[in-house]
Amino acid sequence: MLGVTSVDLDGGRELLDRLERYYDAVPRSGARVEDLGPLRLFIREGQGWPFYARPALGWSGPVSAADVTRVRSRQRELGIPESFEWVAESTPGLRDAAERTGLVVHEHPLMVLGSDVPTPVVPDVADSVVVRTVGPGDPVLPSALAVPHLAFGDPGTGVGAAGVAELSEAVRSRADDGSVERAAARILAGLTCVAAAVDDGMALCAGQHQPVGAVSEIVGVGTLPIARRRGLALAVTAALIADARSRGVETVFLSAGDDDVARIYARLGFRRVATALIAEPVE
Repeated sequence: MLGVTSVDLDGGRELLDRLERYYDAVPRSGARVEDLGPLRLFIREGQGWPFYARPALGWSGPVSAADVTRVRSRQRELGIPESFEWVAESTPGLRDAAERTGLVVHEHPLMVLGSDVPTPVVPDVADSVVVRTVGPGDPVLPSALAVPHLAFGDPGTGVGAAGVAELSEAVRSRADDGSVERAAARILAGLTCVAAAVDDGMALCAGQHQPVGAVSEIVGVGTLPIARRRGLALAVTAALIADARSRGVETVFLSAGDDDVARIYARLGFRRVATALIAEPVE
């Protein structure tokens, strides 16, 4: 288990406050906000991934099961997932409140790349693979957006069955949903950067970072299951870090899927500073 140490949390309160401000700001480019007591609900405007509820920025009081139930009722009314995200160390009482309403809480190592860590060199991968950022009109963009869906549908780090044929089908199935156009607009606006490991015109691995001022979160890094264990995710993450720092980002962070994935990110210099929590209904 990768633990949180006092060394990790030197200056930790200021860091966690900085991340809280980021968490509150980053959905606002595509969501409207409803404040429901101590919790803030972000509601997607238009199509795209649904958002979640999280503690209202600056809230330091208790959060009750009744508060969580009120938000869940509103989410059901709106037809959106009953999902909550927060940092355990910033709002410690929310876990108990969420669990008392029947939600299941998942833990994810929250990791930060210190400003003192040099920008990592993108590691070498297979000769035929090029790791690069993906522009708004790039023909690789559709597969770069589709490949994480296949990756998260087959979780873990082991090699899986889904390959290029499944990726091509995923691209075709999403051709008319507007996701490519929305991503292109966000790239043009500087809200998102996409990077990918590209082979023969297809993204075998891809991820994003989303800068807000001097902070950016790396999200959605996923590898085509058949292409795992080749160092592609590490290389894509390094490319995202390099891009973020080229934009003046000082704090780069991410939430790892589990401790095994956290160990991979630690090779780039990320340190665990806290625990990100996600609460959802029992499947």
